Amino acid sequence: MNFQLQSPLAAAKRQLPFECVTLLLQGGGALGAYQGGVYEALAESNIHPDWIAGISIGAINGAIIAGNPPHSRVDRLREFWTQVTSSAAWDWSNNPFVDFSKSDVTRNLLNQISANLAASFGSAGFFSARPLMPWLQPGGTLEATSFYDTKSLRGTLERLVDFDRINAGMTRFSAGAVNVRTGNFAYFDSTTHTIKPEHVMASGALPPGFPAVEIEGEEYWDGGLVSNTPLQWVIESNPRRQDTLAFQVDLWSARGQPPRNMAEVATRQKEIQFSSRTRASTDQFKNVHRVQRALAALLRRLPADLADDADLELLKSVASDKVYNIVQLIYRAQNYEGPSKDYEFSRLSMQDHWRAGYHDALRTLRNPEVVRRPATLDGVFTFDLERDGLE
Repeated sequence: MNFQLQSPLAAAKRQLPFECVTLLLQGGGALGAYQGGVYEALAESNIHPDWIAGISIGAINGAIIAGNPPHSRVDRLREFWTQVTSSAAWDWSNNPFVDFSKSDVTRNLLNQISANLAASFGSAGFFSARPLMPWLQPGGTLEATSFYDTKSLRGTLERLVDFDRINAGMTRFSAGAVNVRTGNFAYFDSTTHTIKPEHVMASGALPPGFPAVEIEGEEYWDGGLVSNTPLQWVIESNPRRQDTLAFQVDLWSARGQPPRNMAEVATRQKEIQFSSRTRASTDQFKNVHRVQRALAALLRRLPADLADDADLELLKSVASDKVYNIVQLIYRAQNYEGPSKDYEFSRLSMQDHWRAGYHDALRTLRNPEVVRRPATLDGVFTFDLERDGLE
């Protein structure tokens, strides 16, 4: 795929039979380029979300999308991912002496070199290694609580994101984080907060690598410590009000093969830990919404003289006849990727991840049911590329 800047995309929004189109972006570090490819395919189909919710790298990608006009969003995403993979020391993408198609072993070795370099020095415009280890720093300082400095990320966000646009409400934006003191999950939402770079940085402040970010006297870490998917937040924050088409873009798959060595153990552990169990969550929501729809139908058949009954108010508050399409796009890791794939910031891997997201989204959009109102009894249609896709 050519990663040079392309001509602006058409900004016209595709007319869909839904009141709200949401884009849900999971955390996953360097794997986040996959989300950039997914968004490119959506934008080419003139599908522009009304609401973007993200965690960690998903919050960064989400802020770039929400903080730019539709015609420049893909270019800004490419600019971010080109910058954070710009270190020539591990740019293998144009190496004429290595044929990556012939050996997973060779590619795995180069990926490990790239990951070790990122771990040692950082990623341009994202994070940098501290000159002294945290245990050599004086207690009570940020330097004593993390291995990396993320000051450069603030500058990157300020350059690539128009926060005035986000706060103007053109596209709703939510970023998930966890309060370090209370351990409670928190969402910074453009409908309730004035979104600034620190809200996005807090969502991606994964310890012990990155320091906590202070907001209004409280410190916050990466929301993935509690939940790595915004799906539940979007459903609970938008109850019974809008028919919704949700694109859930995950970077970790809950499904995988049993490991055969220690490297695969570490990889599988991380996949399970951060996978969000997307399929289980959507199955649970489908069961709950079936009851909500049945309750809404029952309430419509009650005699008029019961309409003001106090006991019905609670039932009315949970009843819903809205419909949901939940489209699941989950990155499928390659054989050569190991436990360091979320901090392996090589240009070659970025291109691979972006390309995978782009083509997965194109395959998904081939299915006409994805953008149709669901006709199922429970009012919820889930599309899973791995299960339902056209290969």
